[in-house]
Amino acid sequence: MRATQSEVGPRIVTRPGAPVKRSRRRSAVGHVAMMTLATGLVATMALPAYAFAPADAEGNFAATDATELTKAGAQKVAVDETAATVSIAQDAFAATPQSEIDAADAADAQEAAEAARAAAATSMTTYAESFTGPSAADYLADSPYPSFSLPSVYDVALQYQGVPYVYGGATPAGFDCSGFVMYVYAQFGISLPHSSTGQGAAGTRIALADAQPGDLVIMDGHDGFYAGNGNILHAPYEGASVRVQPIWTGDYYIVRLGI
Repeated sequence: MRATQSEVGPRIVTRPGAPVKRSRRRSAVGHVAMMTLATGLVATMALPAYAFAPADAEGNFAATDATELTKAGAQKVAVDETAATVSIAQDAFAATPQSEIDAADAADAQEAAEAARAAAATSMTTYAESFTGPSAADYLADSPYPSFSLPSVYDVALQYQGVPYVYGGATPAGFDCSGFVMYVYAQFGISLPHSSTGQGAAGTRIALADAQPGDLVIMDGHDGFYAGNGNILHAPYEGASVRVQPIWTGDYYIVRLGI
């Protein structure tokens, strides 16, 4: 049986193409709901970062220490009143200028050089005073070997092996390089200066292949007797004695005297 109109309420009849009319009350409720949702979203976005810190029973997702410090706000530090009265003093330190350091070093070097010269002079004087034999000048006045020959010169020079080196020495009490050569050649009546350069200029240069024992080996600031086979007989340096040893440099030349 079909229901009557009174049982189902009034029937709404619409015309084709006519807009459907909605309930104003339902529309108003919808607007209020939308406004409430929008307000909630805006409020949530405006919350500070530390406002939302969920946590569970195990403490996961709890607020960090940095969050707690941020929530705590500004901190206050108590400063002792005496801190404002502390005085600051400058260290009593002064740097020595480099010029003064250089001057002091130069003075020390000069003092050391003077001490070395004084020691050498004292040593030479001691050796000279201890020697009572003839000097080079005495031999020049009365030569014990009037007949000159290179083998004889070398034989005489060999007799002084072991004589200590003394700076400025020219007697068997102590020789330096040129003093040794001067003393030996004086015994053959040949006068030489007490200088390696002067002795090199006093003779004639010869080829190394022609060198014989007794010829002079001339170096820069040093000399001695050629000893054959690339060796030299000489007074080497302070602390050493007259000896034969290999020539240690190629920077030398040979000079022969008496020709």
